[in-house]
Parts: sequence; C-alpha cells; structure tokens
Amino acid sequence: MAVEPWVSAICGVDNISRRGSELNRKPLEELGIHVIHGDIRSASDVDAFPRADWVIDAAANPSVLAGIDGKTSSRQLVEHNLLGTVNLLEYCKANQAGFCLLSTSRVYSIQGLANFRMQVVDDAFTPDPDQDFPVGVSINGISEGYSTDPPVSLYGSTKVTSEHLALEYGSTYGFPVWINRCGVMAGAGQFGHPAQGIFAYWIHSFREKKPLKYIGFGGAGYQVRDCIHPRDLLPLLKKQFTEQRDEASGSVPRVCNIAGGVTNSMSLANLTRWCEGRFGRNEPAVNQESRPFDIPWMVLDSARANAVWGFKPLTSLDSILSEIADFAESKSDWLSFCADV
Repeated sequence: MAVEPWVSAICGVDNISRRGSELNRKPLEELGIHVIHGDIRSASDVDAFPRADWVIDAAANPSVLAGIDGKTSSRQLVEHNLLGTVNLLEYCKANQAGFCLLSTSRVYSIQGLANFRMQVVDDAFTPDPDQDFPVGVSINGISEGYSTDPPVSLYGSTKVTSEHLALEYGSTYGFPVWINRCGVMAGAGQFGHPAQGIFAYWIHSFREKKPLKYIGFGGAGYQVRDCIHPRDLLPLLKKQFTEQRDEASGSVPRVCNIAGGVTNSMSLANLTRWCEGRFGRNEPAVNQESRPFDIPWMVLDSARANAVWGFKPLTSLDSILSEIADFAESKSDWLSFCADV
C-alpha cells in the first residue's frame, strides 16, 4: 500500500500501553510510516515531535466503562482523553498545524437514548416511529443537533470537552480544526474488546470458541450499533486537509458525524447469526445485568457530512465482517495478543 500522493510523510505516536500495540509497529514502518514511541500525556514528549502540517488526534481510552470498571482510574481516563488533547492543541498552536479530532458517538446524551420506545424487527431493536423523538434524532439515526448534556459517561465527557477546547484553540489561535464524531470502527487487525471494537471481538471470539454474553436488555442481543471501515475516512480527511473552505463565515460546520448509519448497522443477535454461518455454533450466555451507560440503539446519521463533504461509507457491513473473519482465520489466537479480559 503506497502513501497517498497528497501526503509527503506520516508519523504515528503510540505509548504502547495497550496490550498487543507493539504488533502494529512493523507493518506501519513497512508502509513508510515513522512510528514514535511517545506519550501525548507528556508535554515534553509532544514538544519533541517533528513539525507537522496536520495532527489527527485518535488517542483515547475508548470505553464508556473506563474509570468505573476497576481496571482504569478516572484520573487515567482524563489524562489520556483530555490532557493529551490539550498537549496536542498546544503543539498545533506553536506550529500552526491543523487539528483533526476523531471523536465518538458517545458524546450524545444517554438519558434520551435510553428512554426510546423500541420495536424488535428481525432480532434487532429499531425505534418505534410513532413516538416523539428528541431534537436531532430520527429513525435515520442521531444527528449533530442532538443533546450532548450529561450524563454521557466519563469517556463521553472527556471527548466532548476535547471538542470544545479544540474549537476554542482553533478560533483563538487561527489554525483549522475539524471534529469527526465516529461510529464504531471495524476492520481486520483491530484489537477487539467487549467494551469497544465489538464487531472484531465478537468475530474473533466465535472463531476461537471463546465464551460470549448478551448483557442487559432482556439478554436477547437485540442492541444495535453501526460500524464503518477506517479506510472510508480517507477521502474525507483528504478533503479536510486540502480544500479551502470559508470557515470564518461559519458556513461550513466543523462538527460532523462519520458513521455507517442504518445501512451498516447490526444487532448482536444478527452478528451471532452471521458468525454461526461462518464458524458454526457458539451460543452466547445470558446476563440480565443492567450496566450504566448502556443503550439499546446507537446509530449515527451522517447526512451533514454527506452534504458538506460528500461523505458516505463505501465498505458494506458484510465486507467489513468478512474481512475481519478472514483475518481471524489467519490469526487463530489473536485474542491472546490483545484482549485483556
């Protein structure tokens, strides 16, 4: 895979703290990417980074259970997700670099989402169309106009705070900022975990005959998420980095949802059915536990990104799942490298 002609050089930064992260280094370097072992929580590490035209902030502890699951502290969560972003914004200020934050669907207020009336259609939740939806929500998904008021989880709060800080820094110090609120990303080589990366985790667990659970919502696995392949971000990022837009007039929104939408969404029960067709049976256990921050249906509406940037997901859901499954068959013990469970 060659580096795109509009990119002269790419540097990646990782503190290698997540289990399995070291496996990424060689493949990235083979693509011509310079990998820096550093920690964005350390201002001195960030100050030593080479000069860049653009910074993509994709760093986070990406789980709504972070800080409350007994595995990470709330302070660690804030340091990773918020203070690291502050250091990167200071870097952009000093170098007049553009800043792109890969944010999350979990910035959206939980209370309204948890109280939807749901129907079950083909073993999947779908919102009852005959209800009064909150502003910014429809059967097509959650749009940018929906509330980000707490509660959104500690994770969601650190990300929406990062969004606000990024927009303030960009406005105050005169560098471009784009906020992309991403749905679940999924693809081959992902380090799946039950708290995030659920599509990869489910498929690898099926392939390796590991135990699985439906948690909450009646224990039937009807909860739904959408997903997008990371490569479908590339055309959008190229436009954001290279096209001149009239940002000062406010005519171009800086915050957009980037997701698979209804077309690329699936319930856990349907994902189980897909996996059974590929790998045979592995019946999930049932756990009726009700966990904080769980919601039955999280599908983002990317209509704004389509109107502004021409964004649309190009990789079908079945193609994403097949790619993960092919990788799982080539890496039969993948979870032992990366799933700290």
